Amino acid sequence: MNSQSASVVSAKDLCLTFQTNDGPVHALTNVDLDVRKGDFVSFIGPSGCGKTTFLRVIADLERKTSGTITVNGMTPDEARKARSYGYVFQAAALYPWRTIEKNIALPLEIMGYSSAEQKKRIEQTLELVNLTGFAHKYPWQLSGGMQQRASIARALAFDADLLLMDEPFGALDEIVRDHLNEELLKLWKRTNKTICFVTHSIPEAVYLSTKIVVMSPRPGRVTDIIESTLPAERPLGIRETPEFLEIAHRVREGLRAGHSYEE
Repeated sequence: MNSQSASVVSAKDLCLTFQTNDGPVHALTNVDLDVRKGDFVSFIGPSGCGKTTFLRVIADLERKTSGTITVNGMTPDEARKARSYGYVFQAAALYPWRTIEKNIALPLEIMGYSSAEQKKRIEQTLELVNLTGFAHKYPWQLSGGMQQRASIARALAFDADLLLMDEPFGALDEIVRDHLNEELLKLWKRTNKTICFVTHSIPEAVYLSTKIVVMSPRPGRVTDIIESTLPAERPLGIRETPEFLEIAHRVREGLRAGHSYEE
């Protein structure tokens, strides 16, 4: 095993600057971060702080300007070609003309899995996200929460050990969101995936994570990295405990410290 084996994502002095007609925009500045195997890392910060940009750099959808980043010890480009991650977008992004099973099958078809292997993996992932029995439904026949679960199933289908999730529950109502937060924690424990999760919600970040990365707006930088002290078992009621509220307070203070009120 190489020296990077314990780190799924490792960034050092990572910078990304977009060149625009109005001049350079510093999306990420001097980001240092180590995501270990089995971590659940949430990225939280205001709009424009670089949360999604960092996820996109991991996925090789954006290219760094300077610094280094490795994914499973490889460059993001190599990791993308090695199918090292699954990506769940803010919207479910399911094809309406494909059934749920056919949507989940899409990456498997592209990767050349046999029909028998596709069938087996689809059944396994539908069970993982509690959608057994919905394989032949179309996306429009499912609720928003069920569509997002199908999107998660698609990202899990080819069994990458890293899951990148960009505000997957942001558009859902609070009751559905709470339920899916519980389901995601169960899924994470059952699969031992490493998860990088973007959110605007402090309670969501604190409830889900082993590590919370607090980011500031322009230039996007990390203002705090909080290692969670919460137990592995987390019923929703844990959000009323002093320990939970203390971590939430630290996240809030980190967000406040990173915000400029002079603009």
